Amino acid sequence: MKKSLFMWLAIGSFGFVGALARYGISRFFGRYSALFPFGTFFINITGSFFLGWFMTWAQPRLNIPDPIRLGIAVGFVGAYTTFSTYMFETDRMLATGAALRGMLYLAGSVVAGLLAVRLGIILGSRMS
Repeated sequence: MKKSLFMWLAIGSFGFVGALARYGISRFFGRYSALFPFGTFFINITGSFFLGWFMTWAQPRLNIPDPIRLGIAVGFVGAYTTFSTYMFETDRMLATGAALRGMLYLAGSVVAGLLAVRLGIILGSRMS
């Protein structure tokens, strides 16, 4: 019971930090959102990179306990990345006649996100 409670608290605590990081970055990029949702794009790519790196390099080498590992991977990265916002922004672009921009955002985020995860994995596997 105590371990389970610690797990929930770790996920919630790290989620709190991830949500604040997401909000701060969104505010920083906010002035550019009329042209393209750069903040969401940046958050999704950096979150993908970080998760790939963390699960490949940091977690196995640092022997991070399960509550902290889940706190970081599920709590922080889960609150930090923004898939629902990404879908909403894509739909908004498509619905307002910016189909090319919406499709570029949709495809660009998927391709760049996959590349970021792969780069994080490569970096994590080469670090010693």
